[in-house]
Amino acid sequence: MIYQSKMAPKYDFLQEENMEFLLSLLNNESENVSGLGASIISHSCKTSLEQKLLFDAGVLKRLTSLLGGSLIQRDASLESIATIFKNNPEVVSKFVGPDTGRTLSCIIELVKDRFARTRLLASLCLIVIRNASPCYLQDVGIKTKLINNLLELLDDPGQVGDEASFAFSSLIAEKEDMQKLAFEVNGVDKLYNHLQKGSLHPRRFEGILLALADMCSKLECCRSRCLSLQVLNLVVNALAHDSSDVRSAACMCLRSVSRSIKNLSAGSFMNETIVIPLVRLLDDTSTAVQVAALGAISNIVVDFTTRRSTFIRLGGVKLLVQLSKSMDATIRLNALCALRNLIFLAEDKCKEEIFMELTASLLASLICDPEPSVQEQALALVRNLVDGRINSVEYIFAEDGIILDAVGRQLRIASKAEIEIQGMYVLGNVATGKESHKEAVMDQLLLRAENKAQSCIIKFLQSNDSRLRTAAVWAVLNLTCSSSPGSSGRLVKLHDAGVVSHVKNMVNDPCLDVKLRVRTALGQFTSFDDSLV
Repeated sequence: MIYQSKMAPKYDFLQEENMEFLLSLLNNESENVSGLGASIISHSCKTSLEQKLLFDAGVLKRLTSLLGGSLIQRDASLESIATIFKNNPEVVSKFVGPDTGRTLSCIIELVKDRFARTRLLASLCLIVIRNASPCYLQDVGIKTKLINNLLELLDDPGQVGDEASFAFSSLIAEKEDMQKLAFEVNGVDKLYNHLQKGSLHPRRFEGILLALADMCSKLECCRSRCLSLQVLNLVVNALAHDSSDVRSAACMCLRSVSRSIKNLSAGSFMNETIVIPLVRLLDDTSTAVQVAALGAISNIVVDFTTRRSTFIRLGGVKLLVQLSKSMDATIRLNALCALRNLIFLAEDKCKEEIFMELTASLLASLICDPEPSVQEQALALVRNLVDGRINSVEYIFAEDGIILDAVGRQLRIASKAEIEIQGMYVLGNVATGKESHKEAVMDQLLLRAENKAQSCIIKFLQSNDSRLRTAAVWAVLNLTCSSSPGSSGRLVKLHDAGVVSHVKNMVNDPCLDVKLRVRTALGQFTSFDDSLV
């Protein structure tokens, strides 16, 4: 039938005569004709408006009546019901009421059907209901039944087995309670057993890797189990698979497993067996693989300590810098995340090598990138770069201070709090440096943007975002440190600019972190001149 093909034209439900024709198909006694009507819905219903129109037209009532029909009608109906429910809590809430309890019970019963495809489609239908409206299907027994059913369906040698792992991922993704239930029924072990079989169809291989990635995304017990089973060996081998989807899924799995702080600290991921294939993937022909590889690298390099030089020697930094210049904003963003983590608490020599590849002009350009998320990550990278000893602070003054100027400019024009927070922490770190560094920060903070009545530091101290207020007070603290010879003069300037009075008014700030910093600052101010406070 034409509507079983992905190439089929989209059916327009908005035309009244089309809706009437669809209902006539669903009401037809022929299982092939009613199945065609259901297939049209699965193929063409894509928007929330179409879902609502189908519900209001009574389509769901007819589809639920087909659940008691033939195998063709049952499966087509389940697929269509899931399509109408998908990401639409309004339709789900209208459907899952006291009058439709029998229908929901019928779908739950079909999870135990003797036909594998029916069990899969019934599971998908329940997953869609729960994902759209988490308040439904809270019974632990039903959730456990769904998990066990999908893990059992992995044994199916055909398409059902290929798709079962994707349904499993949809069920547990971002849901710690579901991941815990899956772990309790040996979900990691069962997925690993399928991986061990070898010669898997690429679709099945990809799905199992993604399922493992979701299981390990939040729970340390799942990550530890993966490592004890040596799942990592199979995942690393998959990084070189012919299928780009499998390579991408392997990177995602590696990223989830490497979230384990315990095993990162133990150096479990810091070996060339893992690093070399990941670095190669940075030059992959698939953008999706590059992004996934960058995500895995971002986690692993956080605790590279003694291995950073290996990553640099293998050309990792060169490739990251090259990707930070990509026309694709997602790649730029993820490359900067990896560089930011690589440079975190790095030794002086490592920072120098990374900065030589990056250059001040490129960093300044990235700080002013058209994409706000890229701006934020570029500032976070600079924040880590200038954190530490005084010679680290010097990087921001390279090439006539173009990085510092870019930071100041963004602070005066940015409208996104995350950008302002990172920018303020950059200046706060620079303010820990020498007198010339502190004075340069003063110039940036007290400079008013064009057509603005106040300086950015006043604006940030008044912000509704406690994180931004905290960052602003930190900068003031570092500028007025009593051990610095020029602090008294800077305090006078801050007083004249209205900064001191604003800090004083924050003594009872609702945020404890801000309150503590403010009280420290006020104590610091009084060590110079009580009249200024």
